Amino acid sequence: MTIADPFLALSARTSRFTNGAPRAFTLAEDGTRLLLLRSTGSDDPVDRLYLLDAATGEERLVADPAVLIPGRSGARAELPAVERRLRERTRLTAAGIGTYAATPDLSVAVFALDGRLFRTDTATGVTTELPTPAPVFDPRPDASGERIAYVAEDALHLGPGHERLSPYDPCDLRDSARWGVAEFAAAEELGRSRGHWWRPDGNALLATRVDESALPRRYFADPAAPGEPGEDFAYPQAGGPNADVQLWVLGLDGTRVQLHWDAAEFPYLCAAEWASDGEVLLTVADRLQQNVLLLTADPATGETRELSRTTDEFWVDDLPGTPARLPDGRLLTVHDTPHARGLALDGKPLDTTGLQIRRVLGPFHGGTGALLCETGHGDPADQHLHLIDPDGAAPTPLHSAPGTHHSALASGDTLLLTTATPEGTRRTLHSRTSELPLTDLSAPLPYTVRPHLARVTERALPTAVVYPRAHVPGDRLPVLLDVYGGPGFQAVATEPRRWQLRQWWADQGFAVVTTDNRGTPFVSPEFTRAIFRRFSEAALNDQVDALHALAAAHPDLDLGRVGVRGWSYGGYFAALAVLRRPDVFHAACAGAPPTDFRLYDTAYTERYLGLPQDNPEGYADDCLLTDAPALERPLLLIHGLADDNVHPSHTLLLSQALTRAGRPHSVLPLPGVTHMTPGGVNEQLTLAELAFLRGALDR
Repeated sequence: MTIADPFLALSARTSRFTNGAPRAFTLAEDGTRLLLLRSTGSDDPVDRLYLLDAATGEERLVADPAVLIPGRSGARAELPAVERRLRERTRLTAAGIGTYAATPDLSVAVFALDGRLFRTDTATGVTTELPTPAPVFDPRPDASGERIAYVAEDALHLGPGHERLSPYDPCDLRDSARWGVAEFAAAEELGRSRGHWWRPDGNALLATRVDESALPRRYFADPAAPGEPGEDFAYPQAGGPNADVQLWVLGLDGTRVQLHWDAAEFPYLCAAEWASDGEVLLTVADRLQQNVLLLTADPATGETRELSRTTDEFWVDDLPGTPARLPDGRLLTVHDTPHARGLALDGKPLDTTGLQIRRVLGPFHGGTGALLCETGHGDPADQHLHLIDPDGAAPTPLHSAPGTHHSALASGDTLLLTTATPEGTRRTLHSRTSELPLTDLSAPLPYTVRPHLARVTERALPTAVVYPRAHVPGDRLPVLLDVYGGPGFQAVATEPRRWQLRQWWADQGFAVVTTDNRGTPFVSPEFTRAIFRRFSEAALNDQVDALHALAAAHPDLDLGRVGVRGWSYGGYFAALAVLRRPDVFHAACAGAPPTDFRLYDTAYTERYLGLPQDNPEGYADDCLLTDAPALERPLLLIHGLADDNVHPSHTLLLSQALTRAGRPHSVLPLPGVTHMTPGGVNEQLTLAELAFLRGALDR
C-alpha cells in the first residue's frame, strides 16, 4: 500500500503508533511477574508473548509466532469466524498472538494462533502445539495448567495439558446452540467477551449456552468477489429477540447443572465468575438496563439468590468493577447523584467527594486494603488514581496531576501504572522493592500536541481547539469539527495518540474543533443522561452552541466554512449535522453511520432510546432517512461492506433515500473492510476526506 503523505504513511506502517507498544497485561496473583504482548518494533505488526520478573527486571520472550509457525508472514492467516468477530467486538487489530490466558501464577500460558492451539511453559519458554479437531478459539487453562478448555466449531472441548499430544477426551457439548462464547450483545455492548470459566479446583467449568435461533440474520457478500458465497450471522436488532443465554456448570465427572435466574426479566448476563469452588457470582440486567442484580449461585443445585440490586430510572450506567463483593463480604455498588458517580458499600455511600469514579480496580494491598479507583477530578480530560477507604475516610490521591491520564493494573502489592501526557505514554511496574519501566518499542509520536482546552456554554461542555503548527494569529481558518458525540466514548481526553491525526488535519489548514456534548461520559451522570429517549437533539444543540462559543473566544475560526467528519456514532452526527443544520455545517464526511437506530442492536440502542414500540417518536426523530430531501450541503458517505457492527445497509438506505429525493451526494464503499478500518485503510480514507472537504469548502 503506497501512501505519499509522510505522516499518514508512518501511521499506517506503525498501526497508528501501536506496533511495539506493550499491551494485554496479566499480573501474577502475588504480583511478582507480568505477562504482556508486544511486537519487536514500530514496523512489526506481529505480537509476541513476554514475561517480566518484577524483582529483577529481567524480560524474556516466551512465545514467538515466527518460531512456532515457520514461514508465517506478518499478515494474519484466516481466523475462525468466532475469533474474527470477537476481534471486531474488542477492537483488536494486532497480528500474531492476539490474546492469551494464563494460570494464576503465570507458570503456563495458552493461546490460539491462526486457529491452532499452543501451550507455553513460561519458566522454560518451551511451547507445544496441541492437536485439536477444528480451528480453536479462546483456550483457557485450569489453575494447574494441566487441562485446557477451548471452543471449536461452537462446541466446548477439554484437553490435557503438558506435552501430551494424544487426542483430547472431549467434553463435547453439541446442540443447536453455541457453547462457551459471548454473544454479540455481551461482547459489543456489555463488556463480557468470554463464555467459559474454570472452577478454582479444576474439576468443573462454568460455561454459557447461547441460543441465537430466534434472532434475525445479517448477510454479507463481497461484491469484488461475485463468485464467492456470502456469510451471515445472528444479530439482535432493536425491538426484536435477544439471544437466549444460559449458564451451566459442567463437571469433569459428567455432572451437568444449569444455573437458574429469571432470565425472562433479566436476559443480559453481564459478568460471571467463581467466588470459590462452592459459589458462583453473576451479574444480570433487565432489558432496558434499569435494574442490575448481583446474584450468588450454588453450583451444586443451580439455585441463585440476590445479593444486591442497583436501580436507576434512566439506565444503570456501567461502572467497571461494580457490583462486587469485597473480601470481607460487603457489597460494592455504584451510587450516582446528578452531579457525581460514587460508590456505596452495603447501600451506604462512601466518601468520594469531588471525584467521578470511572473504574474500580479492587482492593489494593499497597494501599492497606483501600479500593484503588480510576477517577475524574477537576478537568474531565484528565484521569487520576485514588484510594477510596471502604470504612468511610476521605479519598487519598495516589497519582494525580493536571494534564495527565493515569490508568492501572494491580495485584498484591504490585502496581502497573500507565501515565499519558502530551509527550507520550510510559508504563512503570511499581513494587515494594523496585520501580521498573516497561520496554516500549513503538515509534515516537510525531507531534507534541497541546490543544486549547476549555469548558464552554452554561453546560460546561469540554472542548478542544488544535491550530496548524505554523498558524499566524489573524489568519482565519476553515473549521473542521472532528466529532464522536455518542455514549461511551470521551473524545476530549489527555491521551496523546488521539491528537496526532487532529494535528495533521490542522496542518492541512484547518482549525480542528472537538467537543464532548451531553450524552458522552465522565462529566456527570446528569450530563450523560441528557440523551435519554432521544440522541439527536442534545448532541446537535450542544455542538452548535459550543462552536459559536469557541468562535467568540477564537476569532480565527471562520464559521462560514465548517466541515464535520466522524466515524460510527460520529458518522451519524456528521450526516445529522449537514441534514438538519446546513446553516452551520457546510460539508460532511460520514463514516459507518447508523442512520436508523431501529436497525441497530438491542443492548446499546434500547439502553438509551427504550423499545421502538414504546418510543416510536424518539426513534423516528433520530432516524436520518426522512431528512434526505433536506440535504443541500456536500455529503460523503463511507462504509465498509464487511462491517458487522454497523451493517452497510445503514449507509445504503440513506443513499437510496437521497437518490429518490434527487439530492446529490457521494458514496465511498469499501469492499472487505470492517468497522475498524485497519491495515492503512484509515489513512487512505483520510486522504479521500481531505480532497472532498477541500473541494466542498472551496479551498
